[in-house]
Amino acid sequence: MGKVASAYVAKESAVEAGTIPDPVLRSIGFLAFFDRFATPPMLVALATVTELTLAQAVQLVAAYSLFYALGQPLWGLLSDRFGRLAVLRLALAGAAVGAVTSTLFMAYLPLLVVRSITGFMFGALYPTLLTLLGDTRKGTDRARGLSDLQIYSSLGATLATLGAGAVATFVDWRLVFGLPALGAAAILVALARVEAPPAVRGRFRLRRAFTPAAVGLYAIALLEGTVLLGALTYIVPALQHAGVGIGLAGLLATGYAVGVILGARAMKVLVHRFSRTRLILAGGAVLALACGISMLWPVPAVVTVTATLIGVANAVMHSSMQGWATDVAPQARATTVSLFAASLFLGGSLGNFATATLAEAGSYAAIFGFGLLASVVLTIAATIGHAAWTRRHANRTTPG
Repeated sequence: MGKVASAYVAKESAVEAGTIPDPVLRSIGFLAFFDRFATPPMLVALATVTELTLAQAVQLVAAYSLFYALGQPLWGLLSDRFGRLAVLRLALAGAAVGAVTSTLFMAYLPLLVVRSITGFMFGALYPTLLTLLGDTRKGTDRARGLSDLQIYSSLGATLATLGAGAVATFVDWRLVFGLPALGAAAILVALARVEAPPAVRGRFRLRRAFTPAAVGLYAIALLEGTVLLGALTYIVPALQHAGVGIGLAGLLATGYAVGVILGARAMKVLVHRFSRTRLILAGGAVLALACGISMLWPVPAVVTVTATLIGVANAVMHSSMQGWATDVAPQARATTVSLFAASLFLGGSLGNFATATLAEAGSYAAIFGFGLLASVVLTIAATIGHAAWTRRHANRTTPG
């Protein structure tokens, strides 16, 4: 009976993933990253044309990330309980409503509320894609799939970074918030013809997502979010503070997406030559370098290099961490991946809240200095933690 149930669960996961066309999955990744990266490039514009101060505009990003993070455990539970497709449909509908509502207000409090709700809804998309990859792929094939997903997602980040600030400054900031609603509606239409298989209930236990190894990974992800997402938020504002115009600042900040794409392509080769532990170490070293150079020289050329290096670190270190998250508790994969993402974005939110006053004062060197310290601690903790987990995992799977 147990073998029959296990076969049915595996079949359901594979069928559910396979019924969603690859272009639709890639579009979801693109949309999720477009909305996530659209606000930071227009922070200064929001502070100019709305009732917000720059610190309040930064807090919109922090609140978005906070609710993106807080929603992850719920989305993971729903995904493991009712299926990946049901979660995608519900989240896309909510994201469309949140995106439209974001265009209706100019005051701080209502914008804070609607951007928080929008972050909560968009938060379901990318982790669900990671779970689908975890369900259907193994080993280096999964790593290649993660790299492909990063490429399409980075295109969304590129377009948002390149155009959001200019659109907000020269056209209307409401357009930047409204466009994701159209994308979500289009994807919902594409998913309308996809038939969801019956949900499998009771196929996992929540406690499996809270093993010591999983909890340790969540703690590392919290720190990763603080530096990786926290530092990235300030690329465009730091460039503008250094005297770069909004259009050029958006263009230079796309160095992040270039770094992700280059790093993701390199990962297709690197995963065959180096262990995941070594890739985490290498990516962490790149992240520390990225923050360190802008701490010392917060000038436009160096900040642009920082953006590119953060992208490389994301492709190398963070994709390796994502692979770890899909393996650490496979019996509750969606819940585990969601808690991992929750920790990541909670860290990013806390980092932004903690440094908002430094941004208001223009102290970007100090912000990147904070990132340097956090990245060093992160690299040490993640490398040692993954090496220890790998040894324990190998011992459990070795006969005798």
